[in-house]
Amino acid sequence: MNTQPPATGLKPADFASGQEVRWCPGCGDYAILKAVRKTMSEVGADPDNTLVISGIGCSSRFPYYMSTWGFHTIHGRAPTIASGAMLANPDLDVWIITGDGDGLAIGGNHFLHLLRRNFNCQILLFNNEIYGLTKGQYSPTSHMNTRSPSTPTGSIDTPLDPARVALGAGARFVARAVDTQQKQLTDILTQAWAHKGTSFVEIFQNCIVYNDGVFDEFTDKKNAPDHQLHVEHGKPMIFGADEDRSLVMDESFNLRPVAIGKDSGVSPLVHDETSRSLAFMLAEQTPPQGPMVTGVLYRQPDETYQELVRQQLEEAGGGSTRSVNEALRDGLTWTVT
Repeated sequence: MNTQPPATGLKPADFASGQEVRWCPGCGDYAILKAVRKTMSEVGADPDNTLVISGIGCSSRFPYYMSTWGFHTIHGRAPTIASGAMLANPDLDVWIITGDGDGLAIGGNHFLHLLRRNFNCQILLFNNEIYGLTKGQYSPTSHMNTRSPSTPTGSIDTPLDPARVALGAGARFVARAVDTQQKQLTDILTQAWAHKGTSFVEIFQNCIVYNDGVFDEFTDKKNAPDHQLHVEHGKPMIFGADEDRSLVMDESFNLRPVAIGKDSGVSPLVHDETSRSLAFMLAEQTPPQGPMVTGVLYRQPDETYQELVRQQLEEAGGGSTRSVNEALRDGLTWTVT
């Protein structure tokens, strides 16, 4: 778990860089930016020890708008550059910002290795199921039959599910949130910051220009109660406008939604965020057959990559330090004349 620094007394506005925010009016990125600034102020983050790293895409303009250290890198490589920064300075508080295209297409390889290595950082994936920056082509998470400039007759690709990809790669913290649900989003970001290891948060983010309303089925206020299930560890998994539905395990060991109540004879399942198998099954739920599950799906703190590297260096060097020149010339070396 991250060590809580001394209270800085900073407010969300103190984490604003003063740069003009240049996203489309109504973009969900504004809400995420607001939540991140609020989270940083509430946990007492130190701007001088905070690094925000991004790749390429609409989401990746994020570092410009934060009054912290920042690096707007190259397409898909934010996890790689962040890994180097964290090895050089293991005590940095690192936030990685990516999108469904940046993180899961050209950056998919780097995304997987960051998760399996378990660096101590937060990675936020803004998922709008479209390439917004390059004018609306379909992305790795786009629904089948998505019509776009690159798929005019509809996408035939089976989409990736970011949460299941993260779980499959060995992530120790996997969560989902919605851009406009500020209280829940801020709470999840706070938990992500406190987690020891890589915290992966998928944020459903509306692209008002190229994919407007793609998540309305479970984010619209009139739909959310019946089609979104927000889970919390140790609490019954109940949803529905009248809180009359839950998930149960059927005879085939699959989750399915059922009606509950005093006359139903059905007890709602209780969420266990330490169960990876349950997290997979929750991630597989998809409206309208089941609810879209948000909240912390899985959490299992573990040794971080920075800790393991530091231990290895201490064991190899006995705590001593040498120059690069000394290290290169140690052992079986020779001089060519």
